[in-house]
Amino acid sequence: MENLFNITGLGMIFGMIGTTLGGIVGANIKFKTNKVVGFVLEFAAGLMTAVVCFDLIPEALILGSLNIVLIGIFLGIIGMIFCENVVNDVTERKKNSNSIMKTGIIIGIGLAIHNFPEGLAIGSGFEVSERLGLSLAIAIAIHDFPEGISIALPMRKGGMKKEKAIFLTAMSGLTTGIGAFFGAIIGSISSFWISISLAFAAGTMLYIVSCELIPESNKLYKGKFASFGNIVGIIIGILAKII
Repeated sequence: MENLFNITGLGMIFGMIGTTLGGIVGANIKFKTNKVVGFVLEFAAGLMTAVVCFDLIPEALILGSLNIVLIGIFLGIIGMIFCENVVNDVTERKKNSNSIMKTGIIIGIGLAIHNFPEGLAIGSGFEVSERLGLSLAIAIAIHDFPEGISIALPMRKGGMKKEKAIFLTAMSGLTTGIGAFFGAIIGSISSFWISISLAFAAGTMLYIVSCELIPESNKLYKGKFASFGNIVGIIIGILAKII
């Protein structure tokens, strides 16, 4: 039981670190160029790709069959598509409000939703090994940094006070701890559930990388500098695996 609460606490801390730091940056700094933001997004994408390819999927294959892993990945992708559709529907209903602040709040809700499977990855990862759990937690914290920026910026532009924007941004990371709690519970049942949980998390991360981070980076900056961030992220992810 103590280990379960420790994993939940770590998931919550790491889930809030990235979003909070991103919220602080988004609430205080105005980037004169999108180049840096694009680089950060691509870096997070590269790091998450390395985690999926060299941590999540290999560990899932060791604990379960190829069919289980493919099912888990597929369910993760479907889950993220569902979450995105829900957020898009809410956004459409709020479109006529003419309030950019509400846009920031909606983004925060959407990111809080997809932080849950990220926490699931951390919790199930700790059930495999402390090293895997920590590497996932660190990767997710870095990935959450640009997300924090994307939440805080529209809130501030909409007139929200700086402190409140940072606070609400940080709160979106709480669901990572909740996901870590359930990930640890599911992972402690059997190797089957650990395998499918890791594969589910891999599917969500693949979707985030391919359908959110990289496209958003390309919208902000189309130069090679941003793409270089992807390469750096993958290399650091490989080095983290070796170390």
